Amino acid sequence: MEPIAIGLLGLGTVGSGVVQIIENHQEKLMHQIGRPIQIKKVLVKDLKKERAVTIEPTLLTTNIEDIINSPEIDVVIEVMGGIEETKNSLIQALKNKKHVVTANKDLMALHGSELLSVAMENGCDLFYEASVAGGIPILRSLVDGLSSDHITKMMGIVNGTTNFILTKMSKQGSAYEDVLKEAQQLGYAEADPTSDVEGLDAARKMAILATLGFSMKIDLDDVKVQGITTITERDLQYAKQLGYTMKLIGIAQIEDDKVEVSVQPTLLADNHPLSSVNDEYNAVYVYGEAVGETMFYGPGAGSLPTATSIVSDLVVVLKNMVLGVNGKSIISPQYEKKLKAPHEILSKYFLRFHVTDKVGVLANITALFSERGVSFEKILQLPVKEKGLSEIVIVTHSTSLEDFEGILAQLEVLPSVHQIKSSYRVEGNGHS
Repeated sequence: MEPIAIGLLGLGTVGSGVVQIIENHQEKLMHQIGRPIQIKKVLVKDLKKERAVTIEPTLLTTNIEDIINSPEIDVVIEVMGGIEETKNSLIQALKNKKHVVTANKDLMALHGSELLSVAMENGCDLFYEASVAGGIPILRSLVDGLSSDHITKMMGIVNGTTNFILTKMSKQGSAYEDVLKEAQQLGYAEADPTSDVEGLDAARKMAILATLGFSMKIDLDDVKVQGITTITERDLQYAKQLGYTMKLIGIAQIEDDKVEVSVQPTLLADNHPLSSVNDEYNAVYVYGEAVGETMFYGPGAGSLPTATSIVSDLVVVLKNMVLGVNGKSIISPQYEKKLKAPHEILSKYFLRFHVTDKVGVLANITALFSERGVSFEKILQLPVKEKGLSEIVIVTHSTSLEDFEGILAQLEVLPSVHQIKSSYRVEGNGHS
């Protein structure tokens, strides 16, 4: 039996995991596909570098053309990262009738629709399960397992670095900078952690999830993003006191054919299933009209979890090759994009600010909220060390983003308001 030949672009953490799984699970893969799998060529930057896996030196190349233009290679697995150059290389591979499996969320969030249409034109498969939540099979669950349902909301923790940092800050009372250093030492955070801590990594994943879940082309620019860099220990103390856990949450929801997608620090009620997802773990909570609520939980990164998703995609490609149905599973978004306006985005909010400690100040502030029809679910007023000031913490009832932003703008210019310290979205009910 002729083996199916694989070209691997990249042999870092994830690439090494792919090699391990293909070698160690060969018997199971052979049973599923009916043909052996052979890694034919591997693209690396440095031929002499020590590697986590043992690989025949003759299989290594520093020239990508040896893979994307080789007539012998059937499937290209891309785990090297990069955007523009990588996109051009994968387009070339697809035009050469090679199927593609990628773990590249940046590429898929920015150029996914273009790559998918090139794949369709050339009768090729393009799968990208590993791009969203590492080892969690969330994309296939949306596309296959929940394909008969109408998904109304997806919310999740889709970035392990920020979840690790917030877990440590909440549980140990550590400062953000200290925990970030620890995350970098453990390899959970990059030397430049901007993409993770500013929410961009999670935003790319939410754009991919929303596009698939709602069958509507959602771009990165459509995602409202706020990172975790301004969260303080005091915010976390109040969250705990009020019965909430702080998480960086991606939310995508659809109502009346209009979509809202955001990534922001969110106070989750302690009894929400996502509140107990700690450290580097990821989880996605999916609401379907028929199925109700489901949650997908697991390691969001790491060599073998991510490689598991990649090789699972590879198995689907190879089964399609045996059946002769490659390129048939790509479905273009069904609906035209419609985004919610700020007055249609409803949520509860947490707000913490310092005011002049005088009689009547709280009454003025309450009146300002009342003018926009916003009521309070919880309110705390405490003295602060600076003389003549007090700290007010409010959790509102549900209101529109437009009204909440309007209130913030009014508070900023109110003479009795000394400083707005923080504001966050709130999901669920804490305790009094």
